[in-house]
Amino acid sequence: MIATLLKWIVPWEFSWIFLAIFVLTCVLYWRGSRRMSVSFSRKLAFWTGMAIIYLSLHTYLDYFAEHEFFVHRIQQLLLHHLAPLLIVTAFPGTVLRAGMPFSWRMRLWVPLRRSWPWRVVTGVLLNPTVATVLFIGFILVWLIPSMQTLAMLDWRIYRFMNWSMLISGFAYWSLVLDHRPHPPGRMTAGLRVLSPGITMTPQIIAGAIITFSHTDLYPIFEICGRAFTFNVLTGQLIGGVIIWVPSALLESIGAMMAMRQWLRLSRNGRLPRRPQPRRVEASRSA
Repeated sequence: MIATLLKWIVPWEFSWIFLAIFVLTCVLYWRGSRRMSVSFSRKLAFWTGMAIIYLSLHTYLDYFAEHEFFVHRIQQLLLHHLAPLLIVTAFPGTVLRAGMPFSWRMRLWVPLRRSWPWRVVTGVLLNPTVATVLFIGFILVWLIPSMQTLAMLDWRIYRFMNWSMLISGFAYWSLVLDHRPHPPGRMTAGLRVLSPGITMTPQIIAGAIITFSHTDLYPIFEICGRAFTFNVLTGQLIGGVIIWVPSALLESIGAMMAMRQWLRLSRNGRLPRRPQPRRVEASRSA
């Protein structure tokens, strides 16, 4: 029993960089949650999202993702949709900042936020148009059979693929689930609700194409050696359905959460009001 459990916990491909970032984030959040009041639901969403990221990238599940198409699609769904959606829902920014030692905030965090590279990178990644294009673009690019082959044959491209899915997911969901009005929020409240409907459409089409395909679109998994023995097209069909249905479901949930934020802003009178046209009284003739 213990040996089986260790087999799943031990990473398929160990990464010091990932482990350092993951542990640092967990420590900062733990410290921050002890210094400020954080609801149980927010803590649960954050830790569940972090557990999903670790499970997807640093356990034996990564082996199956490299050797079976539908498991790979589950991994990408977790990294791109579910984990970022949960963590962004927890609004962890203030908690992470509270977890930093004061000297870190003064010497590292404040100068970093004021530096021009930080402003350029965040300005590009958090631009609504760029974030939306990257969110859907990375899904479609890595579904191209030739790109999938490159990712599976080169570990550097494989890791870039996973990180690109994770980062683009965080950038997109942080815009859609922003609880602030516009401005300072980068998206208008209405666009936050409509955006998931826009991004899910190409995914549904791509998932349907893969689902109903009668040819093996990803023979690279045959070359790498498949983890399971059932029919190739069956695994491809399952992978297509994962791209099609669960992705659309999660984006629908995101849209409903954005709608709730919109209603909350409206109820609290925090939505910007349109300037009222001045009434010009007609001058009366003498």
